[in-house]
Amino acid sequence: MSAVPASGAGRAIRRMAETDLAAVLETEQAGYDFPWTEGVFRDCLRVGYGCWVLEREARPVGHLIMSVVAGEGHVLNLCVHPRYQGQGLGAALLEHALCMAGRLGADMMFLEVRPSNLPAIRLYDRWGFAELGIRKSYYPAPGGAREDALVLARNLPL
Repeated sequence: MSAVPASGAGRAIRRMAETDLAAVLETEQAGYDFPWTEGVFRDCLRVGYGCWVLEREARPVGHLIMSVVAGEGHVLNLCVHPRYQGQGLGAALLEHALCMAGRLGADMMFLEVRPSNLPAIRLYDRWGFAELGIRKSYYPAPGGAREDALVLARNLPL
């Protein structure tokens, strides 16, 4: 599959390539206090996870990593560069994840989110995700502390 149009002019979602990793890492490091490493992204590409970039004017400004196994989809990483947040790009990536998971036979989509990430929680709520539980001390936090994760899920298809 080549580029998949995202809602809006000048935007497209396409498969991530190794040549995208510098831009992906820039976005990841700008977007998160505890970003994934280049090695983690390379491993995701190597094992065949759904690795996608959202381009704005031919430059990756967001990315999505997802998996689908045994009828379940899982959003592993969804990030939009802070300069481009608030423009519906996260929603476009999430919609893409839900559509791809449905096409691959998933009937549920899962994800984890920090309780402190209120914009992401609002996005997931708008897309019909509901809280299933909490993973205690899941995420690293400043000062060596840990932050819980909210486990969210929704039924598929859209």
